[in-house]
Amino acid sequence: MNRLLTVFEDESFDKYKWAGKDLTDFEFSGCCFRNINFSNYQLIRTSFSDCRFISCNISNADVEGCRFQGVNFCSCKILGIVFAKISPFLLNWEFNDCQLQLCNFSGLNMKKSSFISSKIHESDFVNVDLQKSSFKYSDLSGSRFHNADMTGTDFSDAKNFFIDVTTNKLKGAKFSLPEVLNLLHQFGIKIEY
Repeated sequence: MNRLLTVFEDESFDKYKWAGKDLTDFEFSGCCFRNINFSNYQLIRTSFSDCRFISCNISNADVEGCRFQGVNFCSCKILGIVFAKISPFLLNWEFNDCQLQLCNFSGLNMKKSSFISSKIHESDFVNVDLQKSSFKYSDLSGSRFHNADMTGTDFSDAKNFFIDVTTNKLKGAKFSLPEVLNLLHQFGIKIEY
């Protein structure tokens, strides 16, 4: 079934409700979404370019083939999203003061992504490229990093992370005391201070 592409440019949506929860094949450029509940929406093949999401709920949405280019998420609730299914083409995004839980970012090239002052709990970063990204001031409780390239990534003032130094690339990554000591946990080393 071919659908016509629905396009919105430079529009603001505040507590807006679409008829139904299917935004498949929509295109948003330069739009701002404030206090929108996208929970359980179909965002299949939807394109977001230079958009802002402020205080939105994007939980359990289907984002297969979705494109995020120049997108900023601020104070959003993002639960159970399989970002591993999005389109990787020109992926560029940042998360500020967001709650991300049970999300899967596996297999993505997310160089220079920002996850600032966010709670990123029980999420997967497997086979990802996070070079020169930032997790400053974030809480990474229960999140899993495996075979990730985090060269030059900034974990300053991040907490509750467990990163296996034998299965991830960390050259030039930045950490703060005392949380940097978590990197030694897997070796059973006891540190007194």
